[in-house]
Amino acid sequence: MLGSIYVTVAVAFTLTIGILNFLNFTIPAIFMITGVIAWAVAAHWLPLGVDGGLAWPLAFIIGIVAAVLASLIVERFTFRYLRIRHGDATEHAIPLVSSLGFLIIFENLVLIAFGSEAQAFPEKFKSDFYIGEIIIGLPQLMSLAISLLVVAFLSWILKTTNTGRALRAIAENPDTASLLGVDVRRIVPLVFLFSGLLCGVAGVLFVVNYSDVSPYMGEEVGTKAIAAMVLGGLGSIWGAIAGGLLVGLLEALSIHFFGADTVDVAVWGTLLIVLILKPSGLFGASRIGKGKL
Repeated sequence: MLGSIYVTVAVAFTLTIGILNFLNFTIPAIFMITGVIAWAVAAHWLPLGVDGGLAWPLAFIIGIVAAVLASLIVERFTFRYLRIRHGDATEHAIPLVSSLGFLIIFENLVLIAFGSEAQAFPEKFKSDFYIGEIIIGLPQLMSLAISLLVVAFLSWILKTTNTGRALRAIAENPDTASLLGVDVRRIVPLVFLFSGLLCGVAGVLFVVNYSDVSPYMGEEVGTKAIAAMVLGGLGSIWGAIAGGLLVGLLEALSIHFFGADTVDVAVWGTLLIVLILKPSGLFGASRIGKGKL
């Protein structure tokens, strides 16, 4: 259930690298923006305050909208602008470096606006039930269900709709897709819209489960999501799901058996072993570059 948050962020990474061959380093900051904006809206900008029941849905919606807008800004100034100036933007390292710059800018804007201290939400959603000695948190269980439903719906869009076929055509070859009538300039922003939406959903699930936000909340989740994406296989959505669940399971079990200090060793050690034995990941194809979806 911990892995459900990693799953959603890993799929956001998978979309951009699978379709655009672009590792979007801004994704952890977009995840963070959702939680921080939702907290700011509920705590300061609504008359009911953070304890008001009606403030929660509105705050979460505004947080997700902020994540989507931030993602579209990144698309406009790191991908589209460079494509207009240089042709195929995916052939240059500039978009990658630009997205890293946006990551730093977003984090520092939040630091300037709200400070570096973690901000707490009241624990409104805590509810546990027991199966023998196993304690299952209802919010975590709902997070797992919601994240899998969102990813399944996205997968359905990619596989069955005209928009999904256009996105997969761009993943194969943007120039050929353009010759075949795909409006690349109109379709590419959808990748960033979907990735922003996924980060927004993940940010909301994180806040519901852990009840606090900070300017640095996206860093650890983002690195674990990258590990999950690589474990599952670059460009494979269901591989990202399996990788995210596996990372969450590894983290929980390593804490239980060996302590919190062993989490990174377990996760990154497993990733290293998988890459040595199967460099393409658990469900990835041998081909890298374009055409992974």
